[in-house]
Amino acid sequence: MTKTDPATAKQVTADWARVFDGFDIWRPLRLLRRVGPLVQGITLDRSTSGDAYFPTAHIHALMRPFPVVSLALGQRLASTSGVQEAIKFTDHAEDYLDAARRLAGQARLSLDVPPTVADVVTELRAFATAQHGLDGLPAVSAVEDSILVPSASGDRDLAEEGLELARDLVKKWPKHRLPLDWVGEKVWITSLRKSADNAEDLRAIVESQVRAHKLTKIRQN
Repeated sequence: MTKTDPATAKQVTADWARVFDGFDIWRPLRLLRRVGPLVQGITLDRSTSGDAYFPTAHIHALMRPFPVVSLALGQRLASTSGVQEAIKFTDHAEDYLDAARRLAGQARLSLDVPPTVADVVTELRAFATAQHGLDGLPAVSAVEDSILVPSASGDRDLAEEGLELARDLVKKWPKHRLPLDWVGEKVWITSLRKSADNAEDLRAIVESQVRAHKLTKIRQN
């Protein structure tokens, strides 16, 4: 299969940006908007062969140094049977409007009206709880973000609720499924408490990550 050329990628990106005009073009095939201390994105994730892309809605929290803008809470466009659906670059002009409509309907978080911080926290908690219920890998990062996002936003009540969820889930997570660098329950909770109590430090990290990832021109909602 022939990989798409830069001009095609640019046109595809521009087409999606016109549909979702609340987002800005960050890079080819990547749209972002800032929501408090995080970014919400639509990534047109290239297939392995390079001849197609998977429309993907996601978020990335900015409260910790990270080398890339990740696809946290990533949701690829899915067919009615739940199969991930790719759009061929050669079929883009015919297919992207319907794909955009369906992605907006499937996304956990609104791709139209910007979600609130509370909306994001609700989805992070739901994801972490569902992962545990499905016997998936412990959603450590999602739980951490459900605390640090509201803390950086100045919502201490939401952060406290997140800490309660952390205390509950960490007692249920199988130890053999936790990350290899796991520090232990007590150290983890203590570290989260310390971070949550230092909103100014979190906001300073957010601003440094905005600069590091060249997000200064991305609109903030």
